[in-house]
Amino acid sequence: MLSFENPVIIINLARVFTILAITFAIAILATPILTRFLYKYKLGKQIRNEGDTPIFSALHKKKAGTPTMGGLLIWITVTALMIIFWLGDKYLDISLFNNLNFLDRSQTLLPLGILVLAGAVGALDDILGIRGIGPKGGGLRIRDRLLVYVGVAMIGAFWFYFKLDWDMIHIPFLGDFFIGGWYIPLFVFIITATSFSINETDGLDGLAGGTILPAFGVFGVIAFVQGNVELSMFCAAISGALLAFLWFNVHPARFFMGDTGAMALGVTLGTIAMLTNSFLILPLVCFIPVIETLSVIIQITSKKLRNGKKIFRSAPIHHHFEALGWPETKVTMRFWIISWVMAVTGLVIGLVG
Repeated sequence: MLSFENPVIIINLARVFTILAITFAIAILATPILTRFLYKYKLGKQIRNEGDTPIFSALHKKKAGTPTMGGLLIWITVTALMIIFWLGDKYLDISLFNNLNFLDRSQTLLPLGILVLAGAVGALDDILGIRGIGPKGGGLRIRDRLLVYVGVAMIGAFWFYFKLDWDMIHIPFLGDFFIGGWYIPLFVFIITATSFSINETDGLDGLAGGTILPAFGVFGVIAFVQGNVELSMFCAAISGALLAFLWFNVHPARFFMGDTGAMALGVTLGTIAMLTNSFLILPLVCFIPVIETLSVIIQITSKKLRNGKKIFRSAPIHHHFEALGWPETKVTMRFWIISWVMAVTGLVIGLVG
């Protein structure tokens, strides 16, 4: 049990919250630079005006031209700070860098690599969509994105299984279970499903960022309780950058997250869930993204099996509520509330179980 009378615990908590504050401040200060870059090179969102998405097109046509790729702010800020603190710790004899360095081979090296790789792939997809390249001028198809998710997940799966010797899973209240080589397909499924879900959620101003922020908070707490302080600091850094991003992404959004943010955060969140061996609480911690994905699956299945008949007016489900007449801000904030309630529920199960 953690004892808050222990000075080491207090110091480590200070490290976590200091990283969160620094990342938030740096990301806020960097936003004008990113905004000028996005507007200068006309990296604006293209709103489709197609016959198969009439509701979406009608609801969001006014957002055409708003810069996308705002997710760069999150993963570039986190990556830059990790490298700066690591270099300072390695080459400068300054206690500040010693305490704030959270680049650790066993805890954060893999999530960092996954974050950068997925972010770069997502940025490429964003650029393709902006330039009108790809099927219907919208960048990668869903099938292609899934293949990308699987490819990135395979890298992580082999790292976990062969480099870290992970072949066990933890089931809350039941204990640890050996699954051997089945760990690889399980890892791939978790990462792919999480990434796809976050991508589907990124459809309203502030929605994706606000619903996954508590998720990173939950896994940061779990990592801290497990003694993985550097991983907890990594979650705090992402949370700080996410808060800064949300400052400018709430309605009316100054810029959108884009695939570079959604893909990077989704893959990284799934990886952290596996690192903390608490992936089974993901459906609770990421409740809204799960519901968003289920709504898409149900909609597609219904249209295929029922001669084009739909269950929802539009999918993902946040567009359904928009079509019912809910203001965008009401949908977003109510989804935020649900996310926090379910995230706390997941945290309790993760800690007690």
